Amino acid sequence: MAKMTPLRPFSCNFLGYLKKKKYLCGISSTNNQGGMNKLFIGREKEQQQLKEYLNSEQSEFIAVYGRRRVGKTFLIQKVIGNDYAFYVAGMNKVSMRIQLKNFMQGIRKSNPEVPLATTWLDAFMALESYLESLPEGKKIVFIDEMPWMDTPRSNFISGLEHFWNSWASWRDDIKLIVCGSATSWIINNLIKNRGGLHNRVTHKIPLKPFTLKECQMYFDARGFRLSTKQIAECYMVLGGVPFYLSKMNKGEGVAQNIDRLVFAEDGELHDEFQSLYNSLYKNAANHIKVVTALATKGKGLTRQEVLEKTKLSDNGKFSMMLEELESCGFIRSYEPFIMINGIPTSQNSGERKNTDTLYQLVDSFTLFYFQVMKKADAHDANYWSNNQNSHVYSTWSGLSFEMLCLNHVDQIKKALGISGITANVFSWFGKGEQRSAQIDMLIDRADRTINICEMKFWNRPYTMTAKDEDDIERKVSTFIETTNTDKNVIVTMITTKGLDRNEHSECIQRELTLDDLFC
Repeated sequence: MAKMTPLRPFSCNFLGYLKKKKYLCGISSTNNQGGMNKLFIGREKEQQQLKEYLNSEQSEFIAVYGRRRVGKTFLIQKVIGNDYAFYVAGMNKVSMRIQLKNFMQGIRKSNPEVPLATTWLDAFMALESYLESLPEGKKIVFIDEMPWMDTPRSNFISGLEHFWNSWASWRDDIKLIVCGSATSWIINNLIKNRGGLHNRVTHKIPLKPFTLKECQMYFDARGFRLSTKQIAECYMVLGGVPFYLSKMNKGEGVAQNIDRLVFAEDGELHDEFQSLYNSLYKNAANHIKVVTALATKGKGLTRQEVLEKTKLSDNGKFSMMLEELESCGFIRSYEPFIMINGIPTSQNSGERKNTDTLYQLVDSFTLFYFQVMKKADAHDANYWSNNQNSHVYSTWSGLSFEMLCLNHVDQIKKALGISGITANVFSWFGKGEQRSAQIDMLIDRADRTINICEMKFWNRPYTMTAKDEDDIERKVSTFIETTNTDKNVIVTMITTKGLDRNEHSECIQRELTLDDLFC
């Protein structure tokens, strides 16, 4: 196989571009002196997938997507290095003319006589001609920030469709990799495309934030000495987003880091909430209305309840908004635990009612914004350090720890020894004849067992009181009475540092600690 000569579309090389943007995919992109560190943490599964697709015997159309600053670009660069035939990155908020000029720049470097394209059809046909001129062998085409290229009335998708359908897919040597932070655009225009690109994406790689274990690996590799509780606190604020973690300074405490990044007026994440949503959605104001409504109720709201709180119109655009927020990992949807004819609706989808579907806010950074940042004293640059023992902290940490557990259900199942058993996860609220109860996490298992989970974020081993015991007994009895379930119910306590066993803890049948979430 002849060796390719990679094309450099910019005056700076690809790695230099990455350094400039400080993209991160499980690496410490900057050390404390601002230098580049080649350390790469995590993403083993995604690396292996990408390598497998690139080494296949056919042309591939690969979509890599995930929320802003989760490390998509750096993952791809880690795998392909400089072994690409063509690379271009879309530009934010520029005209179609400038997007086309940027796209053509790489092609014209090899042949200045190629005229500038005035349409995307012409641009992709020029790309075809350029790729055909290269030596035999696989040709990797990497288009970064593709959603930005699709400016209004540009017919970008039509040009891409023609490139793939009429040329690339007929060959066996084209490896087209596309990615972008606007996850909803990738999903709606490529993966779920109902036109000419329907089912054309051969592989999709959704990139999610780090797990607690990956956060631990990252901090350990950078020389931090953080306990599992401190790492959990970072996760509960920053949500496992690698770029956010890269801003942590090992010479400062966790609260001090959060103050510098979030609460200082010039903090790098001070205005991140607005920037995050505006970068992902063209009309972010309505998306923000939805998450604002969901932030008012931990267990979630039905579609109708969201509509009532936001005053938005009940139409296809609203449905699309919910899908977009869920695809980016900001919210999740789930069916409430309801028994029909002795069978949970989770096991009988034909009995489900879409009107009962609950939408729940699960993104840690968004929760921190509503629970803490929005209510904070704007003039206190040390707000988080000054409130570590306050009601603000205890309220936030309780809710955020529940969300942390919800985002690590796979780890909880592994610790419980039920990884291979199908299970659905719910929040539940019910009213018995004389009392009501709420369960923040309920794991309904296919082996006719239900784990009712209680979660406590505490600085030391948790000591249960008579009130705690009464609350748990009330929840269990109300749940059984209301649902009429005949499944085995196991009360499971998840704490930071374990239980201090006493006469009130006998009602706890299984016990997990924060360390179990790091598996």
